[in-house]
Amino acid sequence: MPGSSFGHLFRITTFGESHGGAVGVVVDGATPGLELCEADIQEQLDRRKPGQSSVTTPRAEPDTVQLLSGLFEGRTTGTPILLLLFNKDARPSAYSSLKNVFRPGHADYTYLKKYGRRDHRGSGRASGRETAGRVAAGAIARKLLARRGVSLTAYTWRAAGVQCQTVQFDQIESNPMRACDPEAAVEMVRRVEAARDRGDSVGGILECRINGVPAGLGEPVFDKLDAELAKAVLSVGATKGIEFGSGFGAVDLAGSEHNDAMAADGFVTNNAGGVLGGISTGQEIVFRVAVKPPSSIRAEQRTVGLDGEETALSIEGRHDPCICPRIVPVIEAMAALVLEDHFKRQEALHA
Repeated sequence: MPGSSFGHLFRITTFGESHGGAVGVVVDGATPGLELCEADIQEQLDRRKPGQSSVTTPRAEPDTVQLLSGLFEGRTTGTPILLLLFNKDARPSAYSSLKNVFRPGHADYTYLKKYGRRDHRGSGRASGRETAGRVAAGAIARKLLARRGVSLTAYTWRAAGVQCQTVQFDQIESNPMRACDPEAAVEMVRRVEAARDRGDSVGGILECRINGVPAGLGEPVFDKLDAELAKAVLSVGATKGIEFGSGFGAVDLAGSEHNDAMAADGFVTNNAGGVLGGISTGQEIVFRVAVKPPSSIRAEQRTVGLDGEETALSIEGRHDPCICPRIVPVIEAMAALVLEDHFKRQEALHA
C-alpha cells in the first residue's frame, strides 16, 4: 500500500488494521549499537494506548510490544527492526451495521473511491490505531535523539474551548488531558465528559517544543525541516492544521515586529519557531497542531448508504470523545522521526 512508509535514511513502514490481527512497524536505519529493549518502547506506547481515563475510549488494549528483529545482546544491529502489537480487544462484529453506510467525518467514502473496496471495521488502515506503530518507532528515534542532547515535549494547549493559561511541564503527565495547565485541565475534563455523555466529541490544539537541535539542520527548498515536520504531523489522521512560532498571528504583525532581531549572544525573539529557510536556527523549535473532534459519535447524523439513499446514523461503540491526550505521544513520535532522519542526512552530507 503506497503511503505506508515515511522517512529517508531513518525510515519506517507501518502495517495492520484496527480490528485485524495486529498492528506494528518496521524500522530501518537505526544506528547500530544502541541499547534497546521492549521496556524503552513500551513506556511510550503506554502513553498512547486506549482505556487510560474517562476522556479516552474504554477499549482494553494492553498494547504489549514484541521486538522481533534487529537486536542482538541488547543492542541494535543496524538491520531492520520489527515491532509487533497484537490486537487483544478487537470487536469487528460491532461494525457490521456500518458495512453499507458512509460514516460522516471518516475515510469510508474516499477509500472506496480510491480502492474500490473498504474495511468498515473501525476504519481499517484509516483508524487512529495505526499510530501505535508510529509511537513504537518514535521511541527508538527518541533514544537516538537523547544521545544527541535533543528533547521533545508536546501537550494539550487547548481543548473543548478551554485555553491553558500557564505552561507547567511537570504537570503534563499528571492529568488525563495531558494539559500544561492543571487548572485548565479540570475544566477540559468536565467539558469532554459532558460531550461524551450527550453522544458528541470535541477537538483541541496541541503544542510541541523541541530543544537541543543545533543550527544548520534541515534541507533547502522541498525538504525544509518545517515542511517535513508539517508533513509528518498532518499525516496523523486527526490533525487539520499546523503553525510554527507566531504562526497565523504573523499576519497581524509588521515586518519590524515579526523579524527575529539578532544580538551578539543570539536571537532576541523566536517568531520563526526555530526554523528559517527550512533550516534550524538553534533556537527552540515550537509548533502547534489543530486536532479535530473524533468522527465516531453517538449523536444522530445525516449520511447516505452505498446505494445512495439518504439515512440517519448513530455510531455506537467505544470511541474517544477527545483525542488530544492520546495524540500527544503520536506528535512527539512523528517529530522525533523527522529529526533523526535529518540528523542522518546531515551526517551523510559531511561524511
